[in-house]
Amino acid sequence: MLPILYSYRRCPYAMRARMALSYAGIAVEVREISLKDKPAHMLQVSPKATVPVLVLPDAQVIDQSLQIMQWALQQHDADGWLSADPQHTALLIAENDGSFKQNLDRYKYAIRFPEHSAADYRQQGELFLAKLELHLQQTSFLLSNKISLADIAIFPFIRQFAAVDSDWFASADYIKLKSWLQHLVESELFQGAMLKYPTYTD
Repeated sequence: MLPILYSYRRCPYAMRARMALSYAGIAVEVREISLKDKPAHMLQVSPKATVPVLVLPDAQVIDQSLQIMQWALQQHDADGWLSADPQHTALLIAENDGSFKQNLDRYKYAIRFPEHSAADYRQQGELFLAKLELHLQQTSFLLSNKISLADIAIFPFIRQFAAVDSDWFASADYIKLKSWLQHLVESELFQGAMLKYPTYTD
């Protein structure tokens, strides 16, 4: 019996969970949900009603994307994603999931947040982009010269930010960040994690 992963293909939290599970070689039954008609079983095991949700064969439920990633890496971590400094990893991911995600949402859906313009929200988000650019000027990936948990946890959100206005991002002066993003977008790991599944119904 395989673990069940409730997922939504375009959700960045679900993306990073799928990438970690794939990297760790953990086969799962992917249940692609409809945001408008979420499966009853998913809501039963995880009332927070957001993806990803991993249901293990022993009925244990892990419904936070970072916890799913860490669980997967504890099963198998051939390339040492967990070898980067844990404190730096935690701080960088916390900033991504906190202030940057908030600015990303307001930039992407600026019409819902008329207090400021999309450009203003983008400028706030750029504070994090600039920090990542500095990291990448020192090492090939965010925390070292090889991929770590931080890269995969943060990557889907940078991809989403870049896609809001792809022409702007293409001309922006984040040379290292753009190269890092392209490398991950083109990776077999990401391509495999973005396979399409039919929408699951109970």
